[in-house]
Amino acid sequence: MIKVLFFLPTLGNGGAEKVLVNLVNNMDTRKFDITVMTLFDVGENRERLAPHINYKSYMKKVPKGIRQVMKIVSPQFLHRLFVKESYDLEISYLEGIATRIISGCQNKKTKKVAWVHTEFTNKTFASRAYRNYKETEKCYGQYDVVACVSEEVRQRFCTLFDTIAEKTVVQYNTNESDLIRELAQEPVTDCVFSEDEFKIIAVGKIIPNKGFDRLARVLKKLLADGLHPHMYIVGVGEDKEKIEKYLIDEGIKDAFTFIGYKKNPYQYVSQCDLFVCSSYREGFSTAATEALIVGTPVLTVEVSGMRELLGECNEYGIIVPNDDESLYQGLKKYMENMEIQLKYRKLAEERGGRFNKDVTVSETEELLLGVL
Repeated sequence: MIKVLFFLPTLGNGGAEKVLVNLVNNMDTRKFDITVMTLFDVGENRERLAPHINYKSYMKKVPKGIRQVMKIVSPQFLHRLFVKESYDLEISYLEGIATRIISGCQNKKTKKVAWVHTEFTNKTFASRAYRNYKETEKCYGQYDVVACVSEEVRQRFCTLFDTIAEKTVVQYNTNESDLIRELAQEPVTDCVFSEDEFKIIAVGKIIPNKGFDRLARVLKKLLADGLHPHMYIVGVGEDKEKIEKYLIDEGIKDAFTFIGYKKNPYQYVSQCDLFVCSSYREGFSTAATEALIVGTPVLTVEVSGMRELLGECNEYGIIVPNDDESLYQGLKKYMENMEIQLKYRKLAEERGGRFNKDVTVSETEELLLGVL
């Protein structure tokens, strides 16, 4: 039996945490003895771990200023502090402090894998959890493999860390495809979807990077065109009040609904005409992948992973340049053309099959066995 440690800060409601639970719950228990360890014992995804997964955590809550303190202490000391057992394979499943800590493993028999879920746009961004860029590069250099969730994420990483490029691979996220389709059939009882409106939905934390504020601005222009869109957001976050104020000030609040955090977002996504991604930056969008799995077409701005998801030439969904005007024009064109709508609804169902749970779990297991 291969002892594997997956290490990350929390099991919060982010996309990386979600797909980690999807992965470990479905890995072969005859081959892998899996432990998931978090620094902080917080997050909704803890309860989703299967009973056979060993779960450990070091602290009950996140102390103020702890991340800055951890920059000062060496990775080797932090690893000795947090990881008490020996493992055949240690995996930092989220870039940042988790990657810095696991890089400090001194057991020469232990293999190490670092997962990268986001675009490293520059050296400063990539080094936020480290003392400086030089330390970041040194820490990643301690890993046997760096697994990137899309080809674009991998290329960005290699541009910043060319000395480590040969260690990189692409490994797609795992989605509970069968369960997602089943949950999508559950009826919605707390939200009324009108047949007279074109229903557009987005899923994610309501934070600046997700660009939900631009959806509000685009909504205003679409309504001014005489179209009848209704925006729905599944999620919670710090930007909600600011967006709500804009909607009220512009008199368009009735066409924009904050649904809140939902354990089952799929029942809402499946009821809508279009899923939209308005993010300024992504790694490989879990929410967009899940939309395809339930058969809801996807229109997205240009971010990492979308060409792999939807095709280089919009084969399975629509990609527009990453600015407000292009997002507006893309949505307007889509809403006005029924032929395009029917085409992409059919293609969404077809493409969703590529990201079947069994396929991605098997590919990940092969990667890990290859490292060993």
